[in-house]
Order: sequence, then structure tokens, then C-alpha cells
Amino acid sequence: MEAPGAISLQLGVNALCALKLRLPLGLPTPSSDPLGGGETYLSRAWTTSPSVPGRVVASVRRLHQLRATMQWAGSMMSRLRSCLQALPSALRRSLSSAQDVLRRTPLYDFHLAHGGKMVAFAGWNLPVQYRDSHVDSHLHTRRHCSLFDVSHMLQTKIFGHDRVKLMESLVVGDIAELKPNQGTLSLFTNEAGGILDDLIVTNTSEGHLYVVSNAGCWEKDLTLMQDKVRELQNMGSDVGLEVMDNALLALQGPTAAQVLQAGVADDLRKLPFMTSAVMEVFGVSGCRVTRCGYTGEDGVEISVLAAEAVRLATALLENPEVKLAGLAARDSLRLEAGLCLYGNDIDEHTTPVEGSLSWTLGKRRRAAMDFPGASVIVPQLKGKVQRRRVGLMCEGAPVRAHNPILSTEGTVLGAVTSGCPSPCLRKNVAMGYVPYEYSRPGTLLLVEVRRKQQMAMVSKMPFVPTNYYTLK
Repeated sequence: MEAPGAISLQLGVNALCALKLRLPLGLPTPSSDPLGGGETYLSRAWTTSPSVPGRVVASVRRLHQLRATMQWAGSMMSRLRSCLQALPSALRRSLSSAQDVLRRTPLYDFHLAHGGKMVAFAGWNLPVQYRDSHVDSHLHTRRHCSLFDVSHMLQTKIFGHDRVKLMESLVVGDIAELKPNQGTLSLFTNEAGGILDDLIVTNTSEGHLYVVSNAGCWEKDLTLMQDKVRELQNMGSDVGLEVMDNALLALQGPTAAQVLQAGVADDLRKLPFMTSAVMEVFGVSGCRVTRCGYTGEDGVEISVLAAEAVRLATALLENPEVKLAGLAARDSLRLEAGLCLYGNDIDEHTTPVEGSLSWTLGKRRRAAMDFPGASVIVPQLKGKVQRRRVGLMCEGAPVRAHNPILSTEGTVLGAVTSGCPSPCLRKNVAMGYVPYEYSRPGTLLLVEVRRKQQMAMVSKMPFVPTNYYTLK
């Protein structure tokens, strides 16, 4: 298929060349000319037909030159297509990546039908917001509950007798201590102590680990796990991996449990934060409901068969408490809750201690020092790291990622990694990295926005209190 611009340009050339252009009677029109012959007729017209305006002659000449160029380009495109088809499929996909269509979740058409404004995110086409404004969606989530499509996340099952062994060879958490249907936030780390990704690992009662990790790290995470599976299998271990094709819906907000309880037989009061159960939800069987989320509010994430995702979302939206929310609200909600966005607030050059995520390190794992990067990370627990992730409350214009953080004397100390106006606090909030000696809450700093310096104060996180449901 030709590029849309090329098609439009060719149609324009053909249309213009088909015009009579007031040529003298009997003089062939350019459209009846063989390619290139038009120049001969135009030369004759120039010398023998002074009634032809000069600007018309020049315009037609340029059109013929343009047509010749277009035909040459079309010929080259055909040759390139032939060469591309001859390449191995993996390389062909790589070379044509610029034309690749963004991946769509099972709810794509559902989003469009409900006014979703779609944007590219981590290789997926996802709603950034709906008919309600970003701020309205944010506040609705804090006061009622919202439904988010997070089906772009990578969902995997790790099974086999040595599944815990595999996972603990990659993450910093104590997976062995998890009770049936209990989960934990953990981190993939490298040998330098850097964070490869953050993920949730659940020890299911069905005999496998259920793992959810970030869409932006899909290929990296999957390769990491698959390589370790093969390594252990070659050593005789009993372990395997399966990528799940399920959709994932997040129902978040203080009334989320009330809304969900109407559609399930299980007593959700017995399902505390970071626990999971398989149940029927509004008539859809086989749903895994995990009490967790990315907003700081009570809520659940529901893993559901892709074919049933629209049915379940429709059922949830029938309750007037529930509204759809997109990426914009999700980002400001997680920032108010002090939660990291991988690639912004943590990455391969950030250790868990620097990222203020020391609590993810299992006590047994710290003592054993048997996770990737332990020789770098564990000593940081007892000493001072060079920098720390901190929260910032800021005055003036909204603070965004990459804005410099300075001392009150004007020395550059670090940079903002995430920032936005807080709809709940009506103040600017941000995260960033500063040297350890500047990380104490209450420390006054400066941030630079559009070459202007404004005051900021190191603040404890979360900025807005979290409301996770725990058993009394």
C-alpha cells in the first residue's frame, strides 16, 4: 500500500493534468501525452501559440516533472517491498516498526464508544481520558470509584516445583514466605543493583505464581524470565512459564468493594490488601480478583478472559458510582500516593535504597544476600547513599520531569522525575533525586521551571493518605 501522502499527491497531479487549461484548439492536453511528451507539446505551444499564458506552461511543466518523480518513487517502493519480503520475519518486523500498528486491548472499541481519547503509551493505544476532564476523573476516583483498563500490563504464570526458586533468583523479595493467595510488590534487579522493573508476585493456591509487570518493560521482563527458565530447566529444575492473554481491569476508589460485592458471592471483607482469589464476577467465571491498585485507594485488579472483558466492564459501569478513567488520572493519582513510574522515577541506574524502596527487600534475602545486586544494595542499607528519591511540595508554576532541583544557594543538586498539580491538595507535587544530606523532610530547596526559580520543600510521601484495606 502506498503512503497516504503519496496517494493524495498523485491524485492531485492527475486532477490538475486533466484540466483543459485553455490550451489552443487542436493542441493535445498534457493528460493525453505520454510521460515526457508533454514537454514537446509545451515547447511547440510556447513558440507557436502565444495565447497560452506563461504561468500555465510553467505549471504544467512542473506537474509533469512531479508525475515523473512520483512514478520513479513508486518503482523504488515496489523494489523495496520485494527486498523486504525476502528478509527474515524478525528483521522484517524490525525494519517496518515505524509502520507497526499500536497494540489494542480487548476494550479498544469499548473505549471509543464511551468517548475515550486514545493515545500511544508503551506501544499500546490507550485512553488518556474520556468525556470528563482529567481533574474530574481524578476526584471521582478519590470520592467514589473509577474503572481503568490496564490490560497492557504483562501477565504471566510461573509454575512447577521450582517456581519460587526461579522468582527469587530474579527479585529482591521473599517469595517463599508468601501465604497462599498472598502477593507482594517486588523488584527485578541487575548485578549492579539497578532496578530492571517493579512487579507484583502472587503465590496462588492453584500451584503457580501470578506475576504482573509493566507494559513498557514487556520484552525485557519476558526475556529475563524465559532465559532463567531455560537455564534452570537445563540444570534439571521443574519450572515453566506461560504468558496470559487475559484482560486486566482496575476498579479503584473508596466504593470499589461495595460495587464489586454486588456481583460476587465471596465476602470481600475477607480479602485484604495484596491478597487474591478466583471468583465469578457479575456472571463472568474464572476471574482473578486481587486487592491492590496504583492509586493509593482501596480497590481491585480483575484478570479476566479477553473475550469477557467488555461484558464485565459493561456490568461494572451500570452502577452510577463507577466512571471510566484514563492514563491522565492514573498518573496524577499514583503521584499523590507517592508511587513510582518505572522509567521516570526508577530505572536500571537506580538502586532500591536510592529509590526509597528498601522495604521491598525481604529480611531473609538481605541476610542471605542471594539476589542480583545484593553486594551493592545491602551495604547501602547500613550506610549513606549518594542520593535519595524524595517528595517535593512546590510553589508557582507546575513542576515537570527533568526540571532542575537546586539548593537555596543556586547549586544544581538533581532533577525532578515526576510532577503535576495535585487536584486534591491544590498544590504542585513532585518527586526527584537529591543528595542524601538534602533528603530530610522540611528541607527548603529550589526548582527551576522555564528558567525561573521557585521554592520547594522536601515532603513525606504519600502526599495524600492511602486507603488500602487491611483486616482489623
